[in-house]
Amino acid sequence: MKVSRLVRQAQKGNKDALLQLIMADQDAYYRLAYSYMGNEHDAMDAMEDMIVTLYEKIDQLQKGEAFYSWSKTILVNRCKALHRKKEKHLPLEEEQDTEVSTLSDVNPYRSTEDEMDMQTLLSHLNDYQREAIELRYVHDLPYHTIAEMTGAPLGTIKSRISQGIRKLKGIIGGDRYEYDR
Repeated sequence: MKVSRLVRQAQKGNKDALLQLIMADQDAYYRLAYSYMGNEHDAMDAMEDMIVTLYEKIDQLQKGEAFYSWSKTILVNRCKALHRKKEKHLPLEEEQDTEVSTLSDVNPYRSTEDEMDMQTLLSHLNDYQREAIELRYVHDLPYHTIAEMTGAPLGTIKSRISQGIRKLKGIIGGDRYEYDR
């Protein structure tokens, strides 16, 4: 599948081309939305909003090969907007506690104890560090894409990741084996 060709077709109004682009990376979109939203329903809502935005703004995309980083940026922004909207109605902490426990057995992306332990560890980081580390190591996105998605400078992203990893090493004792070499 040639991404640039499909983007050009989608920009000309071909809905099937846009659908092919989205379906080719649907699992990555879902994992990204789920990591931000914390539950299946909100993740799906964010994805629906992303698809509508993609359809409305596909003609604004300049480089076809940048479709996936552009679309994931839109998804992250939709997730953040939904969070802000929810915070006006319900405290986020109460919702996450109930949703994570009820979905952990059903959702294939949250099924192992290791993942739950990782979420606990990441909860010790500030929001910016957690976001940067999840995007880099869970979603395997390059630094420059993370910078574009979050609107932060590249150096800031690298700093957040470095400081977050240092903090995590302090929590789990990650430096102890470096002296044994």
